[in-house]
Amino acid sequence: MLPQTNWAGNHHYRAARYAEPRSVDELATLITGSSAVRVLGSRHSFNDIADSDDLLIGTAALPARIDIDPEARTVTVGGGVRYGDLAMALHKAGWALHNLASLPHISVAGAVATATHGSGDRNGNLATAVRGIRLVTGTGEIVDLRRGDEGFDGAVVALGALGVVVELTLDIEPTFGVRQRLFADLGWDAVAERFDDIFSSAYSVSLFTLWDEASVSLAWIKERVDEAAHVGEDFFGATAEAAPRHMIAGMDVRNVTEQLGVDGPWSERLAHFRYEFTPSAGAEIQSEYLVPRERAVEAIAAVRELGPQLRDLLQISEIRSVAADELWLSTAYGVDAVGLHFTWVRDTPGVEAVLPALEAALYRLGARPHWGKVFAGLNAPTMYPRLADFRMLADRYDPEGRFRNDFVRRVIG
Repeated sequence: MLPQTNWAGNHHYRAARYAEPRSVDELATLITGSSAVRVLGSRHSFNDIADSDDLLIGTAALPARIDIDPEARTVTVGGGVRYGDLAMALHKAGWALHNLASLPHISVAGAVATATHGSGDRNGNLATAVRGIRLVTGTGEIVDLRRGDEGFDGAVVALGALGVVVELTLDIEPTFGVRQRLFADLGWDAVAERFDDIFSSAYSVSLFTLWDEASVSLAWIKERVDEAAHVGEDFFGATAEAAPRHMIAGMDVRNVTEQLGVDGPWSERLAHFRYEFTPSAGAEIQSEYLVPRERAVEAIAAVRELGPQLRDLLQISEIRSVAADELWLSTAYGVDAVGLHFTWVRDTPGVEAVLPALEAALYRLGARPHWGKVFAGLNAPTMYPRLADFRMLADRYDPEGRFRNDFVRRVIG
């Protein structure tokens, strides 16, 4: 049965057909027998990136392998596997990924293809862990690429434009423990004057705000247990919270991962939300813009000026840091970045009305929008220096353009 909407309910799929192949051979037959194909993972994208004029392919029935190679320090995983399942399997075997996104409910292939990320000055986005990738191309061919191969850096964050990713091989490391603590009312002056100190103070740092507040409402700090602690009871003037909090006022704290400095495995702390609960608020729209680290303080000031226009549409906003990488279509390509994330209420006309002003303020500072979230426009050739190389890669692996839906045509041509 064709899924009607994405997870958040703000996008209705228009594809005529839906299939869940059980093997790679069946998948290849479906691809070559269709004029237009896209892949549907966990449906956590907020725009039309996954939609198709003809066929949507679900990955849930494809082999969901999780094979750990201790000597190579890698795990090979089916593209449709969700991070929550992968994290539990890795930790049980004594291994870890370098980071997780806020939600463990998302599929590995979908998160990688859109450069989805967690937080941390030293942490690249989730796609930077990819050492190898196996995809079925627009011609039905199975292609394996490894880190260092020609075109590999273009094939990892590929927006689904090259084919269906059926397996990924990821870097892993020995498992580690994490504790997370919350601090309330971090002053905006401290953010502006000590931005680098704040974001380098822990393994992962997130700031939550509604932008027109007198201070940042919540600083969410994740520290590795095996590293020396640098955060005391006073976080740059913010006060430690004595009770658990959800980042969105009024939401159930049972949905978020354990706080208050209680040690736990990375698999149960690096994500903001517990895997066993429905993530976040559900009825929402998300946008995110990643700005060069060196322009982050300017970007924050620019968004604060727009705060009164954004306030009634926002559930919450989050500020995170991401390390630079060399993946052609990554939002952190070539530059350390800071993500400004917006969780809106599900008011599509209202959000569409404020995005042009928000983007005008951020694009002049070099921002790039998150591929899987809602944005009004972008100038891809300016934002992505390797875009022409990516177009050639797409032509090579999908010469008939089966995977070029409206979204792909808009952003890469």
